[in-house]
Amino acid sequence: MSLTIYGCYRSRTTRTIWLASELGLPFKHVPVIQAYRLPDPAAPGAALNTRSPEFLKINPNGHIPSIDDDGFKLHESLAINLYLARKHGGPLAPKDVREEGLAAMWSLWAVTECEPHALSLQQHLAAFPPEKRKPEVAEAALTALKGPFAVLDKALAEGNGHVMGGRFTVADLNLAEVIRYAKPAVQLFDAAPRVKAWLDACQARPAFQAMWQAREAEAA
Repeated sequence: MSLTIYGCYRSRTTRTIWLASELGLPFKHVPVIQAYRLPDPAAPGAALNTRSPEFLKINPNGHIPSIDDDGFKLHESLAINLYLARKHGGPLAPKDVREEGLAAMWSLWAVTECEPHALSLQQHLAAFPPEKRKPEVAEAALTALKGPFAVLDKALAEGNGHVMGGRFTVADLNLAEVIRYAKPAVQLFDAAPRVKAWLDACQARPAFQAMWQAREAEAA
């Protein structure tokens, strides 16, 4: 078996690296940086990036992460994770068709209901320099996430602290990697204490900690 993960740690590639580590999968990591982070991504000697011809042969969409699993190429981080969990099994994987449906549902829910607003919060409360932050954008995102956080908090109460099967699964991992963008908005987590406890538990896992340490060591 030969698994290659393309992407850099300061991207959604962390989702796939975390999952691969949880599953104990050996993999080759090929660093690919986002083209917008480079002054001239097409310059001679430029780092391998999302617009490099070499990478576009892997993913013609020009996004990271992508994987090559024994010649099978797949894109989109949450889909990659669902595939790897399904292929390799174990407690992180869905145990039956109903859990497969739940894992897909929560992954799509994370993308549609939460990710755009969570990213806005991260950007306008923390990531952007102060002069580029827009309080009104952050406030709109905060308002938009109150409902989804309440939904997730209730699901965690009913699911013994998890969203599927009463155990940590790929569904939790995919969700956690989206919900973490909203961490600068502490008031959201104060209003949804089960979400806070669940995210803290997810991020306390050794595989997450190892991934995050590598991410922090990567050049910004």
